[in-house]
Amino acid sequence: MQLPLLYVLLHFFAGNVAADYSPSAETKKVEPTKEAGATNVILQSKDGGQTWQDISHGLPEIGERMGFFADASDVYLSTDGELYHSKSHLKTPVWEKENLPVLKSTSIVFNQSGVMAYSNDGHIYRKKPSSGPGSRDWLPIYTDLITHSVATIFEASDGSVFMGTGKSLSKSTDKARTWKPVQKGWVDNLVESEGVLLATGQQGIMRSTDNGDNWEWVISEGGVGIAVERVDGGFAAIVYNTRTQARSIHTSFDGGKTWQAIDEGLQPSKNISSVKQLGGYLFVGHTDGIFRSPDMGKTWHRVHAGFGNPLYASLKFALWTPAAPVEKVFRLYVSGNVLYAVAVSPGC
Repeated sequence: MQLPLLYVLLHFFAGNVAADYSPSAETKKVEPTKEAGATNVILQSKDGGQTWQDISHGLPEIGERMGFFADASDVYLSTDGELYHSKSHLKTPVWEKENLPVLKSTSIVFNQSGVMAYSNDGHIYRKKPSSGPGSRDWLPIYTDLITHSVATIFEASDGSVFMGTGKSLSKSTDKARTWKPVQKGWVDNLVESEGVLLATGQQGIMRSTDNGDNWEWVISEGGVGIAVERVDGGFAAIVYNTRTQARSIHTSFDGGKTWQAIDEGLQPSKNISSVKQLGGYLFVGHTDGIFRSPDMGKTWHRVHAGFGNPLYASLKFALWTPAAPVEKVFRLYVSGNVLYAVAVSPGC
């Protein structure tokens, strides 16, 4: 009796997956040249996700740990303690090595005072404004900081500096000379819009309307907050839901007070990596590929295939079988009018 049931489920879900993931007429789906490996490490799209170019061949030698970071005009790549930089308007990135002291697990943040590089052991640098061709010097900042667990650094519009250490979030109003704890627990990924601060944390997404002195949880589904982003008119966020054992995607258009789920058209997944806006579209990095929405999440169309198996992802919820290992998932970044998709390990 088990075999006929399995056959029916296979037939049913295979049909549903094909229907769910049929691209719209306006979208051209480009399959990866290989499902994993040296190629398809980094893809870029300059036409709103309709077509994709594999730019992995121009990368420096990549070590076991790779970080990718992007702002309005620049992209950075860190690997094995080295940092590389390219302008994003180029046809393909031209990577130039940065003159930065070797840091352990270098991260980049784009704050109002400039580009910062930091490591989790408390070494922080700010990029000096260019003084001529090839000038890429970095100066140490916050040298009085005594910590060995820097998770994030964020500068608010009023000049306040926030630092997450993995155990708490602290605030400084005197350029990092003194710090005041404002929230317990791990906090990361802060954003700000029109006087509202949002951040990911151990219980989901938290919000502050008094310049970060006090915080309240506005999305809490039992798991941690994965990402929070500014979008036109509001915010988008990803959290882990312990009831469904999957990540969920939400938007808010009232300053983060109330939130709406926007992932009903996507297969449930533990490995939704990111949500980004480019132009009039929302994009999501998902186990089953890269998805695009023209209506803020009401409908989704896949614009690039993923590394996983969407049929198996559907079946596991019907049969309650363990999830198959997924080798990679695309994490998304926006720089100007360019969308980047970087293959990372699930859960990163």
